Amino acid sequence: MKKPDIHAQMRRELEDKSLFEQARQYAFEYIDGIGDRSVYPDAAAIDHLSRFDEPLPEHPQSGADVLAMLNDCGAPATVAQTGGRYFGFVNGGVVPTALAARWMADAWDQNPALYVISPVVGQLEQVCERWLCDLLELPEGTAAGYVSGSSTATLCGLAAARGELLRRLDWDVNARGLFGAPAIRVIVSEQAHSSVFKALALLGLGRDRIERIPADGRGRIDASRIPVLDARSLLILQAGNVNTGAFDAFAEICDPVRKNDAWVHIDGAFGLWVKASTRRKYLARGIELADSWSVDGHKTLNTPYDCGIVLCRRRESLVAAMQASGAYISYSDERDPMMHVPEMSRRARAVDLWATLRYLGRSGVADLIDAMCDRAAQFADRLAAHGFRILNEVAFNQVLVAGKTPSQTRETLAAIQASGICWCGGTEWNGDPAIRISVSSWATTPDDVERSVTAFAAGIH
Repeated sequence: MKKPDIHAQMRRELEDKSLFEQARQYAFEYIDGIGDRSVYPDAAAIDHLSRFDEPLPEHPQSGADVLAMLNDCGAPATVAQTGGRYFGFVNGGVVPTALAARWMADAWDQNPALYVISPVVGQLEQVCERWLCDLLELPEGTAAGYVSGSSTATLCGLAAARGELLRRLDWDVNARGLFGAPAIRVIVSEQAHSSVFKALALLGLGRDRIERIPADGRGRIDASRIPVLDARSLLILQAGNVNTGAFDAFAEICDPVRKNDAWVHIDGAFGLWVKASTRRKYLARGIELADSWSVDGHKTLNTPYDCGIVLCRRRESLVAAMQASGAYISYSDERDPMMHVPEMSRRARAVDLWATLRYLGRSGVADLIDAMCDRAAQFADRLAAHGFRILNEVAFNQVLVAGKTPSQTRETLAAIQASGICWCGGTEWNGDPAIRISVSSWATTPDDVERSVTAFAAGIH
């Protein structure tokens, strides 16, 4: 059989658009069915994934067949995270306008490394940077970098901190590395997110040499146990404990720390957005006093995935940590995106973020956040009425639930995950098993909560 001319085949596919119509049809079918499907794929769907375990084809395949295989074997094995009853992790839904904008941006296929490579994305990054500072009430001139997620954003923020603290000690870490460098003192909560410890390890600051401060009963760092810090100190705080949703006491902690020139980073992966809420912004009082922040768009804000943001009060500190050089790199008088992130080539994340922020506006973001918090409060009230123990103060979007005994908690979680009605994750709190409910999607309705509570009630009996 004659081998297909792959170049001619791709030209035909671009011209007749049938592949894109096929993909659109599959996408619409998926979207239309998301509310009725099982939240987690069943065993048959997962077993069917074995169809992908085939040898690499020797020759080009039909594009229509490739898409059909993805739809037939892949779509049934997805988790319905864009529906209203997925509460397993802090996985946001997706704002429809942002999803549509992402489709457009994928067709543009821009590389936003430099302004000269993609002026439109360079401009959108700059606009989003200004809007974020306004929305989150951060200091004017705060720099933003657009990365894959808050894990990378945390890495970038801490890299900026490391570089600035060492610079003050007359040490250029970019040029001289860490061998023989002055010691930096790192202070974190014992309940800091795992991504914080990972970032510290990657930056050579170590997991074992950091100072871990106990947390209180709500999961907040114990402010009274934070030692006196100085200009070689890095303090990492948290906006939204991953189990309880609790916020550290930023105003109380940051003011004396900053007077001593220590660097404060706030891990606000999902919680930083509370600053945009009209009813709950008090939870984040004082975040503007920090030096850097990390946050995800694809969590509470509900952008499509691959949208993390690092924010840094001192632009020069972030740029010094991220900037690359090379004779072929054409920096401009405009804001060059790659000066604020580790990557050069990457997807145009700012398009999704811009579309989300412009579509929602200030009041829309506030309504989005407040609705999630209201649904979390509804969960807590209804589950307590069914005899469950609510282990946290439900101030934000996290609900920590337990049965009357540890075994009952584990059995209930297993029953919920098997039901297909909703999906929640397990965790430990004070040494005992617990069920963690993260309300993170705009699509979650009061009825979704009631249906999920019914699943909990069935699992406890």
